[in-house]
Amino acid sequence: MEKRYKVELITAESAASRYVRYRRIIRFPQLTMPLLAAYTPAHWEVSHTDEIVQKVDFNKKVDLVGITANTPAAPHAYQLAAEFRKRGVKVVIGGPHATLLPEEVRQHADAVVVGEGELVWPKLLADFEAGELQPVYRSCELPDLQNMPHPRWDLIKGRVYGKGVTIATRGCPFACEYCTIPQMYQRRMRYRPIPQIVEELRHMPGKALIFWDDNIGANRAYAKELFRAIAPFKRWWTSQATADVAFDDEFMELAARSGCKALFLGLETISQNSLNAANKQHNQTEQYREIIRRFHYYGIAVQAGTVFGFDHDDRSIFRRTVEFYREIGLDSATISVLIPFPNTPLFRKLDAEGRILTRDWSKYNGKKDVVFQPALMSPEELLMGMEWAARQFYAIPSIVERMWKSRTGLWWNIIRNLGYHLALRNFGRVGYNPELPPASR
Repeated sequence: MEKRYKVELITAESAASRYVRYRRIIRFPQLTMPLLAAYTPAHWEVSHTDEIVQKVDFNKKVDLVGITANTPAAPHAYQLAAEFRKRGVKVVIGGPHATLLPEEVRQHADAVVVGEGELVWPKLLADFEAGELQPVYRSCELPDLQNMPHPRWDLIKGRVYGKGVTIATRGCPFACEYCTIPQMYQRRMRYRPIPQIVEELRHMPGKALIFWDDNIGANRAYAKELFRAIAPFKRWWTSQATADVAFDDEFMELAARSGCKALFLGLETISQNSLNAANKQHNQTEQYREIIRRFHYYGIAVQAGTVFGFDHDDRSIFRRTVEFYREIGLDSATISVLIPFPNTPLFRKLDAEGRILTRDWSKYNGKKDVVFQPALMSPEELLMGMEWAARQFYAIPSIVERMWKSRTGLWWNIIRNLGYHLALRNFGRVGYNPELPPASR
């Protein structure tokens, strides 16, 4: 009889991330571990702990532990690994931080997975069974996404907003200087066969569908074919795209007809100089108003990635951003301070200029800490300005004004905004507008 093994997969989250995301009403489940579990051989029993909704059980009887972690979660992941290794359990760490700094991660794990894990995971497990676990696993080729198995949706726990997560594409053709995607996926776009996605939808639980694609509109022809194919399922879905899809009317109409309710757009900033310096010239701030108008015309809401701390940001950027977003009726925004992730072009630039303030990766969270010296304000002013802008954007008068102008998906859009409003009320620091004199803050 074939010997059976047990592997525990952990989606690690930093303390700051757990604090922020736990209090939100809508929390999309992550895809990495449910997908990796689908590549696990049948004689391995898989369990999964998602730290947003579950606590790690160090006494669980398992043979191997696999942890995925981004940069702010890395120190926490090292602590998890140490606890399991003290108990004699081998630990593998992968994910974005392991890809950015594999030599550091090797000091805390028995094996490190660099880059995408699908192709090397079965080999890693076979090596473990043979007692020959290697220190580093790095795929010599990129997964082509052909015949990708269905993610193990049964391993997703505690998510009110559905378990229907998958991907249609992987990668992004752009190379913004602050982004980790080029390091992860080498700027190589890959596409799943659409008939395989259609077949997957037949088995997917729930009504909602989240495409965890980095840029679902990178190939417009593919995207339009995908939208036509999934429309009969009448799913409500969301994903990420670049803002310029707004000017492709066929794309927008097909997306809306296929059930798209919202897209995340990395607008980042209302400063064109900042976008140009970050190698994101494909965003044109003069088009933002029309982009939002077009999205609303097709009944699709916009979640805007918003980042403060670029070198062209002065103390007025917080007020000007909130005023502009209220004026154009932006549906919602993910508001953060700029994070110079290790080994990105932004990190190397700031490091060369002596502006990196700490290498405590737990502070690279974008919400509660500033880890570099801004050009036109102090780190304290940047953090407090971001806190102030978030509270202003999600204040009740702002929500009312923006929803009145949007008129898009109001029943869930209002709930989402109120979720952010209530989550922000749990934070101790209120922030202030650094544009004002100190006595008036």
